[in-house]
Amino acid sequence: SAARRLALLNPTQSVALLEAQQVGEGAHGRNAGFAIDLPHNNDHDPDNLQKGLRHIRLSRYGIGLLDDLVASHAIDCQWSRSGRYDCAVSPEISRRILGATAAELDALQEPYQILRAEALHERLGTRYYDCAIHTPGTRLMNPAALSRGLADSLPPNVHLFENSPVLEFEPGPMVAAILQRGVKITARRAILTNNAFIGRFGYFRRQLLPFVLFASLSRPLDGEERRRLGGTGDWGITPAHGIAGATLRYTQDGRILFRYGFQFAPELRCADSLRARMRQVHHALFKARFPMLGEVALEHFWAGFLSLSQNGAPGWGRLSDNVHVAVNCNGVGIARQTTAGALAAELACDTGHPLIADMMALGTPELLPRRPILDIGVRAYLAAQKWAGRSEK
Repeated sequence: SAARRLALLNPTQSVALLEAQQVGEGAHGRNAGFAIDLPHNNDHDPDNLQKGLRHIRLSRYGIGLLDDLVASHAIDCQWSRSGRYDCAVSPEISRRILGATAAELDALQEPYQILRAEALHERLGTRYYDCAIHTPGTRLMNPAALSRGLADSLPPNVHLFENSPVLEFEPGPMVAAILQRGVKITARRAILTNNAFIGRFGYFRRQLLPFVLFASLSRPLDGEERRRLGGTGDWGITPAHGIAGATLRYTQDGRILFRYGFQFAPELRCADSLRARMRQVHHALFKARFPMLGEVALEHFWAGFLSLSQNGAPGWGRLSDNVHVAVNCNGVGIARQTTAGALAAELACDTGHPLIADMMALGTPELLPRRPILDIGVRAYLAAQKWAGRSEK
């Protein structure tokens, strides 16, 4: 998003876009595929409606950009306007968390629908959930296909370098990115968009919290399996309890994506033993939700990193005269980071875009305690949250 906007604002200049892997292989292509338009996760603040409205403006701006790009470039990514189901497994979480969500949506004057029991089963096919709030504005998609389509449609003055991890970043009058084998790319300005890995370049140290999440994907269901599942087309579920619950997608090509597991990863590493354990957990929780699909296997499994801040603020803005940043998605990357990237380019070019004020008003990530005190505190908090939401597995 940042590269595209830089190129459009500076059509006679060259933009280098450096991607450590192939487009679609990183977290931008392996997430659950939600472009969420409403306050989500740390964005919820019923006592501050202006904050909620700010998040809505920023998210819907990004969704609008993506709506236009998918349509104008005919990006085949299963783009869907099916909305989102915020689901609770237990009546207690339905009352406490979904009740608060409904009150916040009322205050924001946003449309929603509450579904229970049989009505929810008719939509989703599973009887696992007690209650859900459906909101219509979220877009669903295959995020890898979206990422590849966006890369294929970049302006001609953007030069994409895949499989080009940046090993060092050198700020200065001319910024420099050091690649493998000592290759150096220099430029007059840079925008850093490497999310949880930004600390490797020396920025936002002791301000961001890296986590590892785990996802599985089934094979495509056959016709009989789709009939047994039922439901009303593709759908997306986010958990009412964001730490203890599971995120699910039923895709247009008949696959079920299952995301569950939330572990603190300060070293940006994930042990093989943890991967193996989480894969087994996914299979068990999948079977519990879809007993009618007993023979369907979760064929694919992977882990990926995201970052959060303690106060929910993004890592966004001007780091120096010629270095800007758009990182720390706080779990809402597709919509919000599309906006953050585009507005970082606007800020770098001093366009005075009106939404820059909204981005700045989100604040800066707070300073965190030093390790190991931080590790103890985060892990204790996660354990308490998982215990409080244990009914939502």
